[in-house]
Amino acid sequence: MEFALFLTRNDKTVADCLDLFPQFQSLGLRHFGFKDVGVEHATLQGLADAIDAAGGLSYMEIVSASKDDCLRSAELAAQLGVKRLLGGTHVEEIQAVLAGTATQYFPAAGKPLGHPVRLEGSVQQIVDDCKRFMDLGCAGVDLLAYRATGADPLELVAAARDVIVPGGLIVSGSIGTLERIRAIRAAGADLFTVGNAVLDCTYVPGETSAVEQARAMLRDSRAS
Repeated sequence: MEFALFLTRNDKTVADCLDLFPQFQSLGLRHFGFKDVGVEHATLQGLADAIDAAGGLSYMEIVSASKDDCLRSAELAAQLGVKRLLGGTHVEEIQAVLAGTATQYFPAAGKPLGHPVRLEGSVQQIVDDCKRFMDLGCAGVDLLAYRATGADPLELVAAARDVIVPGGLIVSGSIGTLERIRAIRAAGADLFTVGNAVLDCTYVPGETSAVEQARAMLRDSRAS
């Protein structure tokens, strides 16, 4: 299992993302991401370009909820040249925006609400969404398992694993402990995203370096 380091805090891209990114390049971490809110377009473009130049895989996650805002976010992802777009529930419309681009789409299963986001929907409803996304030709699914209000997170991951293509199950949100990393890996996640736990140095108690936090998380995510 891999993890994507999001240069975000509380579901917003951090203002110093361009200064932070180079600090993590020596770790062997390939996956880096950001949200569609928090900084200006030029900063997001600079970050996407820096990730690409370093040989990394760039991610952007949609935070906006309305259809018009989600479509604008999809247009932004295409303009930035982001490799993977996560989130959003207006799947066919977003796919139309991304058609002909190199951006893969991983929509959000269930009903994401609020900011920071929470996930509503039963296990069956969320799995049905995953099946529909696969039928529509999406690259995978962005699953906010630990933000779920009406379903067990690990039950969600395991059930989604049964219907999502290999490599396509991304688990996002509130994965800041070794126990949760081990649990979602055992349940079948392919990749997870983390922001706060690394940038706020809460993953490894007493460690004040965000780089060392990321190093430990990368090691733990790949452990057998």
